[in-house]
Amino acid sequence: MAVVSPLFAVVGLLLAVGVPLVLYALVRSEHDQRETMDREDAELAARRDK
Repeated sequence: MAVVSPLFAVVGLLLAVGVPLVLYALVRSEHDQRETMDREDAELAARRDK
């Protein structure tokens, strides 16, 4: 029973650090895949959305 508490603490610490890092990596990969356009193309795209 004495082994369960430190093991639980280690697993909890790994989750507390790992989950935000995974989320950060996912958001960062989305940011890297975005398309950029100049002002004229953006205005044309905005007009087409109407």
